[in-house]
Amino acid sequence: MQITPYLFFNGNCEQAIAFYLQATEGELLFKMTFGDMPDDDDAFGSDSEITFPAELIMHAHLRIGQGEIMMSDGKPSERHAGYAVSLSTPDQAQGKRWFDHLSEGGTITKAWAPTFWANGFGMFIDKFGIPWMVNAYKARN
Repeated sequence: MQITPYLFFNGNCEQAIAFYLQATEGELLFKMTFGDMPDDDDAFGSDSEITFPAELIMHAHLRIGQGEIMMSDGKPSERHAGYAVSLSTPDQAQGKRWFDHLSEGGTITKAWAPTFWANGFGMFIDKFGIPWMVNAYKARN
C-alpha cells in the first residue's frame, strides 16, 4: 500500500505542476483539465452545482523521486493546515536542491541545517501555500 498526498489549489494548479516538476526534476504521470471531462460524466454527482472553468486542472499525478503526489483545482478556497508534504532522501545534495528550489518565493519556517537525525533538514511554506519538510536522512548501518 502507498499513501499519496492529494493537494488542492485555487486556480493555480497548472503553475504548481510546472514549478514542482522543475524544482524536483519530477515526472508528470497524468494531467486532465475540467474541459477534458466527457459531457455526460457524473463525477461530482447529478445534483451538484459545482462548475469549474474548462482550463483548470481536474486531476494531475506527479512522481517526485520514489514518491507520488496528486493535485487538482477542484476545491477552491481550501486552507492548507495540519499537514506537510515531506520529501526524504539519503542524498544531502539532492535534499538541499529540493529545499532551495521548492522554497523559492515561499516562507522558510526552519532553515536548512544538519540535525541529530539528518544530514540536512528544513521546513517551509511554498509560494502556493503548501507546507513542506525536506529531510536528508542519515543512513543507518
